[in-house]
Amino acid sequence: MVSRSYSNLLELAAGGSGGDPLPPRGRRRIPRVVTASGIVPDLDVSDDDADADADATSAASDHSAHAPRERVIIVANQLPVRASRRAAGGGWDFAWDQDSLLLQVKDSLRAHHGRADMEFVYVGGLRDDVPPAEHDEVAHELLEGFGCVPTFLPADLRSRFYHGFCKQQLWPLFHYMLPLSPELGGRFDRLLWQAYVSVNKIFADKILEVISPDEDFVWVHDYHLMVLPTFLRKRFNRVKLGFFLHSPFPSSEIYKTLPVREELLRSLLNADLIGFHTFDYARHFLSCCSRMLGLKYESQRGYIALEYYGRTVTIKILPVGVHLEQLQSVLNLPELGVKVGELLKQFHHQNRLLLLGVDDMDIFKGISLKLLAFEQLLMQHPEWRGRVVLVQIANPARGRGKDVKEVQEESDAMVKRINDAFEQPDYQPVILIDKPLQFYERMAYYVVAECCLVTAVRDGMNLIPYEYIIARQGNEKIDSILGLGLASRKKSMLVVSEFIGCSPSLSGAIRVNPWNIDSVADAMDYALEMPAGEKVLRHEKHHRYVSTHDVGYWANSFLQDLERICLDHNRRRCWGIGFGLKFRVVALDPNFKKLAVEHLVSAYRRTTKRVILLDYDGTLMPQTSFGKSPTSRTIDVLNSLCRDKNNMVFLVSAKSRMTLNEWFLPCESLGLAAEHGYFLRLRRDTEWETCVPVIDCSWKQIAEPVMKTYTETTDGSTIENKETAIVWCYEDADPDFGSCQAKELHEHLESVLSNEPVSVKAGPNLVEVKPQGVSKGLVAKRILSTMQERGDLPDFVLCVGDDRSDEDMFEVITTAARGVALQPEAEVFACTVGRKPSKAKYYLDDPADIVRLVQGLANVSNDDQTRRTRPRSPPQQRRTLYRGEPRHG
Repeated sequence: MVSRSYSNLLELAAGGSGGDPLPPRGRRRIPRVVTASGIVPDLDVSDDDADADADATSAASDHSAHAPRERVIIVANQLPVRASRRAAGGGWDFAWDQDSLLLQVKDSLRAHHGRADMEFVYVGGLRDDVPPAEHDEVAHELLEGFGCVPTFLPADLRSRFYHGFCKQQLWPLFHYMLPLSPELGGRFDRLLWQAYVSVNKIFADKILEVISPDEDFVWVHDYHLMVLPTFLRKRFNRVKLGFFLHSPFPSSEIYKTLPVREELLRSLLNADLIGFHTFDYARHFLSCCSRMLGLKYESQRGYIALEYYGRTVTIKILPVGVHLEQLQSVLNLPELGVKVGELLKQFHHQNRLLLLGVDDMDIFKGISLKLLAFEQLLMQHPEWRGRVVLVQIANPARGRGKDVKEVQEESDAMVKRINDAFEQPDYQPVILIDKPLQFYERMAYYVVAECCLVTAVRDGMNLIPYEYIIARQGNEKIDSILGLGLASRKKSMLVVSEFIGCSPSLSGAIRVNPWNIDSVADAMDYALEMPAGEKVLRHEKHHRYVSTHDVGYWANSFLQDLERICLDHNRRRCWGIGFGLKFRVVALDPNFKKLAVEHLVSAYRRTTKRVILLDYDGTLMPQTSFGKSPTSRTIDVLNSLCRDKNNMVFLVSAKSRMTLNEWFLPCESLGLAAEHGYFLRLRRDTEWETCVPVIDCSWKQIAEPVMKTYTETTDGSTIENKETAIVWCYEDADPDFGSCQAKELHEHLESVLSNEPVSVKAGPNLVEVKPQGVSKGLVAKRILSTMQERGDLPDFVLCVGDDRSDEDMFEVITTAARGVALQPEAEVFACTVGRKPSKAKYYLDDPADIVRLVQGLANVSNDDQTRRTRPRSPPQQRRTLYRGEPRHG
């Protein structure tokens, strides 16, 4: 099948293809770069013919070759491969990193039904520096043998990227550490940010070498590559792109301190699916989008979705799981059984209970707080002295710097202090293991530990509790070593911090605030004294969850959602707007296009019975304008349209009649049924006729005091009193508080106005009360039906508006075009302001374009009127003029 992904619609209309036909199934796909011209946001070119040609080519290709296998390109900072330099002869040896989550995703997915043939390509970096002379050889070997595409980074760039921006700025901030001083995380450094962007661009270039954009799914992992979605979306507007964040996402109050906050948010929103471990992380991200970008989110059949320039960006909440098969295989290793036997002799045979902590040596894991709590336990409960041992396994820190050294020194000092205070002959209360352990050794400690302590002050998805649960479940071989019978029920105990990603999924664990030393000490005591039966029930509950929500379940669920979300990609019309990291893609219906002035004027000239419906705010006048008075040019243009006897022009607006009459000449009522809406008709004699509902508005005396109460308690909210409606707007208020107040106000108004003939509606940033049955759609329907009753069917309808209330008018005139309210060959133009999802078929960019459009129509009417009133020259004189002087086209 021919790749048909384009970076702009001009190339699509020209019939350009994105690549050659793919090779038959079974052959290795050749890496390639799909070339295309730059972004040209011109949408006035039809792409139907190009689509037809491409479909025909695609069909022919499908007959001659097998459909390609489903393929996923997994992108992360590091490849799931370990490299080692050969001792002699030079060169490199490579092997899979069995501890890598990315490799576990591959193994687990292929075990799922329907994904056994799924193809995986990895894009990422190596832990070792490869000399430039060996880049080609290493890249070829990794691609052929492992399906990996390495990104080679210069040492200085990699240091500024990883140890600089990622570990000194993003990592601390995402874990709630503000750079209040240079010693705390380091201040924002623009050079480090530039290195971060440069590395993300290098990753994007590597993806371009292997991607088939119409078929492949791209799955980007973690905070190291947060701007990568922008580079990919800019190159391929319809790329199928998912992103999963493995770290916490901070609250908006923390995140907003980042100088490049908007660039990162907009880059993430260029993905189709964004995954988080917990609802808290997702909630913080959505709050940032709301507060900093003004975006609203909603639940769509169980999924949280953001509308972003016509694209739907879906939020997924699902914690990652463990690789069950790998853990089971480790439990069957003979060396693990030997290690378990050694630990039993060291602890159980000495009547000792083992508390276990497994953490990286960094400031967020809370090792020192855990040691203080254990010290408190021994001080408050002397009965545990000589019986309880805390084994703290400290893995090497992933980062480096002063803070890592300080944590190491503090931990060593605490361990020494506790041991000096409470040690006994053959009893050491704390054992600190700060050397790297084999995975089977760690699993052996899990097997014999009475309780596992995970008390990080802030952490993403910590899998230590899940591994502990599986190890405690064990198998027949482990049961034999432990001396358990076949009928023995397994038990385990967990003390976990409230601030780690796995905490919500472990409802049977004892949750603690790690900063509260007394609370953690009490939790340790409770875990040790808990009856065995309760420990069994908690363990069984945890094991059911962990065994059914493994890494394969997580990966399969994520890809299923990504496939579902991307189903309509090729049915959308896409183009890019914005520069740099503010680039985004607008995706709209294929029939939605910019209104060509020439086409509209041509239809205007051909027709004689015209209806023109115009909105005011946001259409003839910019929505953001402080002064709402129309310009003299606008009034002159509209009056020119009204002088044309072929035109019926209506200004359909909810503006106050008194306010409008300050600008336009007041005159008599039009006489249409006022209960159908509110509008102003522009007469042919340059006057304006008002037609507003002559209805009882006494209900305002009830609604307005209620709204004033909420206005006083909601900073930034306002009340707009219209002719037939009253609106409470909270656009300038805090988004979360305003939304909460709006919901309460909506319920309050419905209660107090239940006996009044009004409707209470909530909209974007507002709550509106208006008479029942009053809408712009009904206005348009009434106008067309009145003309139909008179037998005066229009042959031209132009309707222009910018917001939700105008969508009702668009729907009415579109439906009328298919019915009998218009002449059979009527020209209908529904036009919205701005490129956004709409029921209108056309758009113009801003109110200035609308005024220019109306000016063009007015000029046509003025020319026609001039021709009708100009005295005709005698025929002979006209002929003489043309014969004697040259004519200029």
